[in-house]
Amino acid sequence: MPQAALVRPAPFSYRSPSSRPIASRYSAAYDYRFMLTARPHSFTARAVFALAFCAFVALLGPGPRMANAQESREILPLNQVRPGMQGYAYTIFAGDRVEKFDLEVLGVLDNFLGPKQSIILVQLKGPKVEHTGVVAGMSGSPVYLEGKLAGALSLKLGIFTKEPIAGVTPIEDILSPPSQNAAAQPSTQQFALPSESAARTGFPSGSALEPIETPLVFSGFQPAAIQQFANQLQGYGLVAAQGGTAQPRPEDAHLAAGDMAGMVLVQGDASINSACTVTAVQADRVYLCGHPFLSLGNVQLPMARSRVVTTLSSDLASTKIVNVGGSIGTITGDHLTAVTGKLGAPPAMVPLDLTLVTTEAGSPKQKTLHFEIVNHPKLTPLLVAITTFSGLTQNSLYGEGTTLHLSGEIRLQGHNPVQIENTFAPGDSLSPDGLPIALTMQSVFTRLFTNSFEPARVDRISLRVESVPGRKSFTIESAWLEKGEAAPGETLRVRVLLRPYRGAARVEQTTVRVPDQAARGTTLRVLVSDADLLNRASRGFAFAGAGSPDGLDQLIALLNRERRNDRLYVGLFVPSPTLLWGDKELPNIPLSQINVVDGRPIPGSVQILRESLSSESSILLGGPVSGVISLNLQIR
Repeated sequence: MPQAALVRPAPFSYRSPSSRPIASRYSAAYDYRFMLTARPHSFTARAVFALAFCAFVALLGPGPRMANAQESREILPLNQVRPGMQGYAYTIFAGDRVEKFDLEVLGVLDNFLGPKQSIILVQLKGPKVEHTGVVAGMSGSPVYLEGKLAGALSLKLGIFTKEPIAGVTPIEDILSPPSQNAAAQPSTQQFALPSESAARTGFPSGSALEPIETPLVFSGFQPAAIQQFANQLQGYGLVAAQGGTAQPRPEDAHLAAGDMAGMVLVQGDASINSACTVTAVQADRVYLCGHPFLSLGNVQLPMARSRVVTTLSSDLASTKIVNVGGSIGTITGDHLTAVTGKLGAPPAMVPLDLTLVTTEAGSPKQKTLHFEIVNHPKLTPLLVAITTFSGLTQNSLYGEGTTLHLSGEIRLQGHNPVQIENTFAPGDSLSPDGLPIALTMQSVFTRLFTNSFEPARVDRISLRVESVPGRKSFTIESAWLEKGEAAPGETLRVRVLLRPYRGAARVEQTTVRVPDQAARGTTLRVLVSDADLLNRASRGFAFAGAGSPDGLDQLIALLNRERRNDRLYVGLFVPSPTLLWGDKELPNIPLSQINVVDGRPIPGSVQILRESLSSESSILLGGPVSGVISLNLQIR
């Protein structure tokens, strides 16, 4: 049998007694370099003439891409797999050529992934796979034993290994993924090889089978943007790879086993896509990967065709370099043993418009980038952050002498929009200056999507980042009251000493008013602070627990009420409890009412703070403010 073969699928189907037809296509057009070496010279001449004639006919008009192959129409059940069986698999190393390589069964690891979730352990053979090893993007490659479809490559064993060892997900588990929710499984799994199997195969103890990496193809992204979020991507078990986009072709949706497809996460002026190998196609149903992408369970994500440019060989981690083609359908399931999809129209995505404004030679210059992002609670926050950060890094808005002003809104179906407003100045650390904007957007979307009330369905995201000349940031150095005592109802001046970045210190002044009902002899607290610290002081540490909102509308209201970071705030706190009930703040609540609700189960969520914010004032400074000063005020 040749070690490598140039094949191209042709339509027919596999059958088992209990399964429907599974569309697949393979060609018998093996690489003649291997087939002709053992033939007589006269036969070689005839074969070369035949090849030339076929090439001439192909030039006359379109036709099938390759000849048909007579693969078996059956599948091989797991209970018929035995050590020592010889087989082969199909994958793409470059272009659209589906290539064949050999393998040998080492054994079956029963119940390896879980109850009734076994794995076939195989050794890959042939000059190409022995050179590349198990390649990222190879997961899903269909595996044949005794000419029958037995499963798909899905796992790899170790790194820097002398021989390429892989795990195969049985075909029965691929066509019928486990019914349990795959989202309950960890996103990245490593499975220690049982000691008995280790002794049998000669592997050292501590070896681990892990899912073959799924390349996450970034097109239009700066390497710095990918690197900044590499740890989060690795936490999902993804390998970031740079690639490109290919023009959609009419035949993109003509998928066959051995081709490549994947999820569309971002598209537009930049794109992010995953890439796996297709195991089988059954009518309009597609089975690929042989393992989970992110263990998301049932999903509705766009599916696109992927085309391999080349395969990068590496002792550490070989990977396929991929171009992403046109959308061809919907990814419907992300399960333990397979990713499933359906050919047809893709689902809608969320538009993201990022407008960048700079000032050059005294006149503003504007550029708008358009993206579309999937709407999924586990993916959207990170994707918005990466996309926003990349848009900023590719357009030099920031520098030592600039300040960035972020504004925008997030439109949700059936709810008021979330308003975004904040200012960011370059820091002194080596952290990229655009990173705080990206992390701010990630935080907002995380809070929206992790709410426990209802799914957040986003209609549109509109962001505007304006670069203002000059680094404007302020530090609170000191503050004082015009006097240390006051009467109920009296208004006091508060002076604050601010230190601008590389500028002379200056004093700002505002006022606070003592409440009329303030008890004589009590001590009030005047808090001079930035926005973040006053938000915490007035709302406590209410996140998902007590004091959090009990509806998406309330959460949006809280987000829209958060204070801006380019203002200096002065708040007056009185020593009387505040009851936080959902998004409501009830200051100066009587102790008798607190006793009624404290510690008792009631609708909504409740938190009690020991102080109440009686009044506040602010001063717009035009740049981020940091610091806090606490002052005491005696009531006479």
